Amino acid sequence: MDDYLKGCRFLPKLNNEIPGERNATYKERFSSLENLVLIMFENDIVVIPRETSWFGYYPDGAFEPVLPPQQTKLYQEDWIGLKALDEAGRVKFVSVPGGHLGISNSDMRKHIVPYLKDKPSVSASLAATWHAIGEALGLMGNDVGVLLQSST
Repeated sequence: MDDYLKGCRFLPKLNNEIPGERNATYKERFSSLENLVLIMFENDIVVIPRETSWFGYYPDGAFEPVLPPQQTKLYQEDWIGLKALDEAGRVKFVSVPGGHLGISNSDMRKHIVPYLKDKPSVSASLAATWHAIGEALGLMGNDVGVLLQSST
């Protein structure tokens, strides 16, 4: 954990993991989300362990077992508001087949689009963002933007 806190530039700050430097604004904004959809890719070899997609992680000082999010300090001490969101029923833990960011159009329709249907400005913004990310990474092309725009 010490190496992670020293070596990683932004995640410890975003996750409020640095003792004595916890940012109440991060927690307030995060916990104000209407819904949080956390997607874990079952064959992910980029995010290790893949359960970190759900804020799961190893216990301090060990590399096994992987703890579910509800058993981590981040959750139990509610550093970012994840516990509050989860207890309010606003966190969706989703597992999909495939590798890192390899979400299929059908899984996207099933797990993401329903949260965007009544939010045309948000879905248009998200479509543009996904399109730009997909093109930059060479992963998805226009499929995601078309999918999200056609669902509004």
